Amino acid sequence: MGGSHQKFGSWGETLAARFLEEQGFTILEKNFRAERGEIDLICRDENCIVFVEVKTRRSPAYGPPETSITPSKQRQLYKIAQAYIATHPSENMDYRFDVVVIDGTPQHYEIRYYPDAFML
Repeated sequence: MGGSHQKFGSWGETLAARFLEEQGFTILEKNFRAERGEIDLICRDENCIVFVEVKTRRSPAYGPPETSITPSKQRQLYKIAQAYIATHPSENMDYRFDVVVIDGTPQHYEIRYYPDAFML
């Protein structure tokens, strides 16, 4: 099951990256790992570095994917973002956290985008 779950998540991240590029973002990193976790996508949107969490779900059985981004998950993402900023210093850049949700399957899906989804 882990393999198909991982492939499904990878499909969602690829779709999210394409969606963000269509919005004018530049993808800087995919699956940046640090602090016992990872950030799915790190992008640049004009003078802003954007840390993007991608959530993909096949069915509504466990509720909307947005509900899995708990305060604890937000704190973990913040720590990973801090590690990225420390190793990629940029002057005059803003930072924010966005969320891209993909509900469905490759045959039929919906994308929901939440810019500036949370702050810490």
